[in-house]
Amino acid sequence: MSNPMLQQDLAILSAAKSGLLYLTANDWTLIADKATRMHFRAGEHITREGKRTHGIFILLSGSASVHIPGREILPALQPGQVCGEISFLDEQPASVSVVAKQALDVYYLDRATLQSLFELFPHLGSRFYHSLALNLSSRVRDMIGSMSTPKK
Repeated sequence: MSNPMLQQDLAILSAAKSGLLYLTANDWTLIADKATRMHFRAGEHITREGKRTHGIFILLSGSASVHIPGREILPALQPGQVCGEISFLDEQPASVSVVAKQALDVYYLDRATLQSLFELFPHLGSRFYHSLALNLSSRVRDMIGSMSTPKK
């Protein structure tokens, strides 16, 4: 692996404290090999509420804000974190908009690419879905916690 950018990406993803935590270094290498690297400028939408994403985005650099209709903006997404996963799971349009707070890079993986990886490497699929479940349960708990915290 002589590509310095790839090595940097893998280091960021492997070290992320939130995101797809159950993936191994080998899993990340497989994902990076199949992913499309994309760049977004500050203010650009990564996902738009009501539009299909057809895959997931994994942040490599920068941060992005999550906009839920009728609510305050949620904490920013950071490198290693995923967006578009709900739409990926239920094959419905995005439920929120995610906007780049500054220039950022992501890996994009469409449904067909991920499914073919999971067929070839079933344990990767298991770890991937386990990670998504952990992320989503954490977000739900955070939202419930923020709603139940008394306002001063």
